[in-house]
Amino acid sequence: MTNMDRKDFEQIALKAVSQLPEEYGSRLENVEIIIEDKPGMDTAKKLSLGTHGRLLGLYQGVPLKARTHYYGMVLPDRVILYQANIERTCREKGMGIFEEVKHVLQHEIAHHFGISDKRLKDIGAY
Repeated sequence: MTNMDRKDFEQIALKAVSQLPEEYGSRLENVEIIIEDKPGMDTAKKLSLGTHGRLLGLYQGVPLKARTHYYGMVLPDRVILYQANIERTCREKGMGIFEEVKHVLQHEIAHHFGISDKRLKDIGAY
């Protein structure tokens, strides 16, 4: 389904993480970056995506600003990048994979910090 080797895609994701602004990158603790081919149908249904909807990334966890002093001893938050969907989007839009991975990664990490989709739109992030 994908055209790029998974290892090459992982290297792109690592480069994108390394380019996060210091104030965000230094505060990422207990966050796992995962590469999957594409989301399963159960994920698409939960997010109200039709079979043609294309999810590029997903944040799963408890945003930092929603945590209380009881928060601890938990599994890592997860940022999932969907490689096949990102590649397909890049092909269709004629854009570079690194730029799209960086954008998706920043978007999902914004959710980790408690920034909503509405707020991201309001500040012109997408």
